Amino acid sequence: MVNGSGFNIFVSDLVSLKGTVMARIKNVEAFCTICGSVKKFEITGTLSGEENQNKRWAKCKTCKQTRIIDLADIKTDTKPNLEGIETQSVKNYSPTETYEIGDNIYHKSWDDFGKVVNKVVTSDGQSSIIVEFQKSGNKKLIESYIQKPQSEVI
Repeated sequence: MVNGSGFNIFVSDLVSLKGTVMARIKNVEAFCTICGSVKKFEITGTLSGEENQNKRWAKCKTCKQTRIIDLADIKTDTKPNLEGIETQSVKNYSPTETYEIGDNIYHKSWDDFGKVVNKVVTSDGQSSIIVEFQKSGNKKLIESYIQKPQSEVI
């Protein structure tokens, strides 16, 4: 499950230190702004300073974009339970509607049910939602879309 910050631990590497086994996070899942979807990121380095103790440099394994990820925001939760979602109260997806985290939606074009797991704002200020679908997996969809009138060219 992608939590409120859009990050999720997906693989950890165990390291032994003076007889004590400690977990070292090696990869995380996060939304990549270049790829436009949730991708695997490899942890590549740390930041200096006390205020940055939980922050790490991470690189997208697909497009190689590098960004800072705060490990304090990462949860180890599993994906949301989507079993039986089609029998629950669902909203039909429309890009003009507004959704809340936890809402169940049905995407008619994909014939797929899903649950809203996160809300984000794109770089152009557009609101969007991250939805975990039964068939399609994790997808980013536009919400609250208002089409601006096109100006007439003279």
